[in-house]
Amino acid sequence: MTRIAAVHGALAAHRHTQSEITDIVARTCLPEGADRRVLDRLHTSAQVRSRHTTLPLDRYGELDGFGAANDVFITAATDLGARTVREALHRSGFSPADVDLLIFTSVTGIATPSVDARLVGRLGLRPDVKRLPLFGLGCAGGAAGLARMHDYLLGHPDQVAVLLSVELCTLTFQRDDASMANLVATGLFGDGAAAVVARGADRAPGTGSTGGSASDGPTVVDTRSHLYPDTGRVMGWEIRTSGFQVVLDPQVPEVVRRYLAEDVEGFLGDHGLKPKDVTAWVCHPGGPKVLHAVTEALELPDGALDVTWRHLRDVGNLSSSSVLHVLRDTLADRRPAPGTPGLLLAMGPGFACELVLLRW
Repeated sequence: MTRIAAVHGALAAHRHTQSEITDIVARTCLPEGADRRVLDRLHTSAQVRSRHTTLPLDRYGELDGFGAANDVFITAATDLGARTVREALHRSGFSPADVDLLIFTSVTGIATPSVDARLVGRLGLRPDVKRLPLFGLGCAGGAAGLARMHDYLLGHPDQVAVLLSVELCTLTFQRDDASMANLVATGLFGDGAAAVVARGADRAPGTGSTGGSASDGPTVVDTRSHLYPDTGRVMGWEIRTSGFQVVLDPQVPEVVRRYLAEDVEGFLGDHGLKPKDVTAWVCHPGGPKVLHAVTEALELPDGALDVTWRHLRDVGNLSSSSVLHVLRDTLADRRPAPGTPGLLLAMGPGFACELVLLRW
């Protein structure tokens, strides 16, 4: 099985309180003189206290269209991605030359050459490293990327793979857009990155800084993906001259309630498990209504999603990076008993669910 060797999460440089961001959104998204009570209510109900942004708040008004925002994305995603992968490799005990596969996922900007290609020389990766850039998976990208990394290492059990997620969500916020979807998004999403280093079953652990083996994380046992019927307009982007305009249907929690339990129970059942056997739930922080829907659908006990709720409160939703931050925090703060099962799950455009079964 695939062994996770290290997980590292990083945040964009500028930290702001929710109220500071709400004030900027009111000035840039609402018509002059408009009543901002709906905006204030939406941002308060997101239950986010602070978020990180790529630019200082006063710089966002200078971005003139999609091209300008995307140029910032390319530079900032490459810089933040380099720092994140470098630290993850250090923690894993592997060197850049050890990496055989680099997967990059993002839904908040585009680049050709892709960000992963730009990182090869910068990080000292081998020129023959395999690369897999992924776009369009949204909040599910971290879980899906981990699943695809597992698929690769099953076929190449003597190799090392790295998954990098960089999401600079604030660069997608739309000025002069007072739609409900945009106001919800501006109250929920922030900027960050995460990297996972994993090794195949036949690859020895990396060497730690003291000369011994680096500490390993859980193994990936199995994965499952599921696209739900007639939900293509529930979540995604509309591509405009101004950039990525968010599509966010208020029915997302109901889709979760309708489908998630059957998916999770069937997936766990294939391994002789039930939800009550899971010792840690590594869940993407889709927002308060989504988290309540997950809790209700799976009949989770009190406190099961505490790590996810804390992540949402402290930094907001980082799209595909968030579930990997929650994985890191689960390992750091409340590592489950060895040998017990864990479930990592995230949902995103499609509308789709990605499940990853872990063994701690």
